[in-house]
Amino acid sequence: MASWIWIVIAIGALLVLGLIVFGMLRGRQRRQEIAERRDQAQELRREADARTQQAEERTRVAEEQARQARDGHKAAAEVGARADRIDPDVETPEE
Repeated sequence: MASWIWIVIAIGALLVLGLIVFGMLRGRQRRQEIAERRDQAQELRREADARTQQAEERTRVAEEQARQARDGHKAAAEVGARADRIDPDVETPEE
């Protein structure tokens, strides 16, 4: 065979090897990017869970404070009604 054919075959083999190496490196890089994105997603999920727990706790506290406020209003209304019953200057529906 002519030497130029061997040169063409060698160049072709080098190109094929180069493409294989490039593909392997690109695949490794892609797997690393996927792993990093998974880690990032996991961290975001942890943060979302923490925020959800905080929001639920705040909701519980707000509901408790609302209950206490309703109880306070009720007690104040009862005391006000009692004061109205005791005060001779206030006309009540009972009179």
